[in-house]
Amino acid sequence: MKGNRVKRRCITLLRGALLSILVSATQAPMAWSQPEAPAPQGGQPARALTQGDAEAWLDGLLPYAIQQGDIAGGVVSIVKDGQLLLAKGYGYADTNSRTPMAADTTLIRPGSISKLFVWTAVMQLVEQRRLDLDADINRYLDFHIPDYDGRPITMRNIVTHRSGFEDVLKDIMGRYPPQSLEHYVKTRLPPRIYAPGAVPAYSNYATALAAYVVERVSGQGFAAYAAQHILRPLGMDHSTFDQPVPAAWRPNLSQGYITASTAPGYYEYIGPSPAGALTSTATDLAKFMLAHLQLGRLADGRILTEESASAMHALQPKVFPALNGMATGFYETTRNGHRSIAHNGGTQFFHSDLHLLLDDGVGIFISLNSAGNDEAATRIHNALFNGFMDRYFPAAPMAPAYGPAVADAPPATVLDDAKALSGYWGLSERHTASWLSVADLLAPVAIHDNGDGSVSFSIPTRSTARWREIAPNLWRSDDMRDRMQVLPQDGRPALLGFDVAAPIAFLPVPWWRSPGWIVPGLVGALAVLLLHGLALPAGALARRVYGLENKPSAQWLDHRVPKLLSLALIAALAGYPVLLSVLSADFTYFSARTDGITYVLEGVTLLLLCGATGLAMLSTMAQWRRHSRAWRKAGALVLLAALAQVWWVAIAFRLINFNLQY
Repeated sequence: MKGNRVKRRCITLLRGALLSILVSATQAPMAWSQPEAPAPQGGQPARALTQGDAEAWLDGLLPYAIQQGDIAGGVVSIVKDGQLLLAKGYGYADTNSRTPMAADTTLIRPGSISKLFVWTAVMQLVEQRRLDLDADINRYLDFHIPDYDGRPITMRNIVTHRSGFEDVLKDIMGRYPPQSLEHYVKTRLPPRIYAPGAVPAYSNYATALAAYVVERVSGQGFAAYAAQHILRPLGMDHSTFDQPVPAAWRPNLSQGYITASTAPGYYEYIGPSPAGALTSTATDLAKFMLAHLQLGRLADGRILTEESASAMHALQPKVFPALNGMATGFYETTRNGHRSIAHNGGTQFFHSDLHLLLDDGVGIFISLNSAGNDEAATRIHNALFNGFMDRYFPAAPMAPAYGPAVADAPPATVLDDAKALSGYWGLSERHTASWLSVADLLAPVAIHDNGDGSVSFSIPTRSTARWREIAPNLWRSDDMRDRMQVLPQDGRPALLGFDVAAPIAFLPVPWWRSPGWIVPGLVGALAVLLLHGLALPAGALARRVYGLENKPSAQWLDHRVPKLLSLALIAALAGYPVLLSVLSADFTYFSARTDGITYVLEGVTLLLLCGATGLAMLSTMAQWRRHSRAWRKAGALVLLAALAQVWWVAIAFRLINFNLQY
């Protein structure tokens, strides 16, 4: 459930829907936690982090922010020095009944923050020597995951989101109770698209697989295991992984909204349940934060030894050596020179964020029960965390607020490096085996060489920024918000990462899938097909207006059927973005409920393509046999070229491969 959310509508609708799948929508990928405002350069005095000051600051920020963002309500909890400093609710858990949000009793769905409980459970079993982070994961399974180039997946690959799995959206969430976790991991096994450990690519499936390993090793269902070994020892008495929550709890369950001004949504059942099914309160999650800040202990409860907790919080080997990395499940962030480990989470309706400042003994959690308008939930998360850090943990004088300071030292090759970096890049969390791979075509990241040694591009939920190389293969944005590192292979940029997004990366789009030529080529092809098809009604109208003789019925196959096929093919191709927009508007439809529609759409597309291409080839050969005029021969060839372009797109982006696993 990849935290922040559902955005849409015509070109904006399509692009927004694709980005919500790839980068937002369900936190099936992860949310970007970058700042919204320019980062300060340090030198501001720190405010004392007290209950009174924090409450006054939050009261000045959140009520106005949630009202302007059309968000129903939210909860915040802050812990410090082993104690709950502040927990407070804002707005409404139910806008109809005007039920207020309460930090200690209102139940919220924190989405992928649930994963932290999976990783905690994994570390408990590692601590007991019942699980080895570096063993072949198949050792613990009752089904087999094939190796990739002779390399198996390990639990360490999984906890750092480097398992190499393709993204999975089918059955990720819905209105109805899912089948068992065992059924999910065995029926939704995705293709392997990267070598294990090589490419960060956020994966809900891999997390579900880790939870299934916990079940197999412990002999308990994950909900029962978490309750016995994590929730009850910490006194998290208002938390559960059960779906739905117990009947007695339901009056306290917050409604979820897209926007506060719309009707509430439904209870979201999470398919890979341990990856996002937690229901909790802000004060319960404060207890979880305190336990991790105190190395596994809270009062008389202990969930990890100090050694295990320290190992869980320590950085794992990095893919991008100069950037923030991954701990065991937590991702590292740096603000104002202070390191935190964090995770965010979201469903279609709930959007949450959790940060632990290990060296400062401070944790902060926020959950909003609405996506809001114009990505309001994401903007509020960023404003809260960055404002909190700038107020209580400001940067040292002249230090960049985000990321460690790096002296400017542009290499002599900066102009060549900028040129090599320009082009199209795709998100590592992707679909390659089904028609959803069309997202790579419609929502790429384009990096532009500015000719002065800098590059410009925009990324989801962020405006365009200019980047400059400050060290070999290390770039920083001019607004000082972020850094990126390029990993070369064979002298060419091969992988791109960011400080703000440790669990994901970007890869160059290969030439044969590049939107740079495919998009204009496809637009041209569709224009040719449209003109070809419209020639049928245009010709009929001309014959009626000018009293020309109608074509004999024998010419139907030569003239009318091909034109009708061209129009029908355009309609079929338009069906893919329409279907995608419907699916992304309600993730319930990423399920077997729409398999029939998908299958019919792909079948119709294949039949129309075959029919249109066959008749176009026959027509072209006929033009040559008849020694037709040059313009007729050219027109026949142009039509064939247009159909060839459509074939290329259909094959390259899996529009007709009938794969219903996505």
